[in-house]
Amino acid sequence: MSLVGTRPPTVDEWEQYELHHRSRMSTKPGITGMWQVSGRSDITDFEEVVRLDTEYIENWTIGLDIKILMKTVLAVVKHEGSV
Repeated sequence: MSLVGTRPPTVDEWEQYELHHRSRMSTKPGITGMWQVSGRSDITDFEEVVRLDTEYIENWTIGLDIKILMKTVLAVVKHEGSV
């Protein structure tokens, strides 16, 4: 597991994945990620989660990880997205 990455699925979720969903597992799962700092409480469509994870994988840089980590710390301090 990594600090930043895609959200790891549960066994039940994995069994329901379609082929294009599984591509989001091509990188190490993380404690935080693009989905978590993009309004996770407001994102209810799984396809949007997959899109954000795919965007993260395709555009990964150390700078992006740092940006996500900084947004995560800010969200925790401000108690955002915990609903």
